Amino acid sequence: MKLYTIYENGTLRTINKVDFMESKIFIIDDDKKIYIWVGLKASKNKIKFGEEKANLLNQKKKKPIKIELIEQNREYGSFLAIKDILMKGIDDKTEIKRRKELKLKIDETKELMEAGLEIDLEAEITLLAHKISLEKKSYEELSSNLAKKQLEYIKGVKNIKKSEIEEKKEEIFKSTTTYEELCWLLAELEILKKK
Repeated sequence: MKLYTIYENGTLRTINKVDFMESKIFIIDDDKKIYIWVGLKASKNKIKFGEEKANLLNQKKKKPIKIELIEQNREYGSFLAIKDILMKGIDDKTEIKRRKELKLKIDETKELMEAGLEIDLEAEITLLAHKISLEKKSYEELSSNLAKKQLEYIKGVKNIKKSEIEEKKEEIFKSTTTYEELCWLLAELEILKKK
């Protein structure tokens, strides 16, 4: 994992600890994803430089990876799982244990369908989760949709309050659930509701 900070003039500096100050921009390259963390009071200039530097770092990789912008106090998903480690600092000996990411097996599922084989519940969920992921909704939108569907499933459509949905959405948003997992959970609830 490599950590960087951006100066006002666009200089990229390697660091070993992230202090998450509101005037700063940090780039965290964990080899699977590049995060650009943006403090609430970071200047537009710094943000622009941060995006440019993240793209340059990505271009130097053998295979480009996803770049994700994370705003202060809006951290979510797998970023939350590494935030404490970043604040403590990392060195060559720091071992970061990753949680396994959900992989949608869409190609295998499509092959089964094309072969005319009957698909099971998992394959059905995989297809719908893939379709949901193609809609490119934000993590926040998916969290809100999942909160609403979960509460409807538990309490019924008429028995839920807007404040309950908002509270549940914040709980999901602040969890370490990945984007793919949110799509899977939404698909699962949708299919269970139909059955």
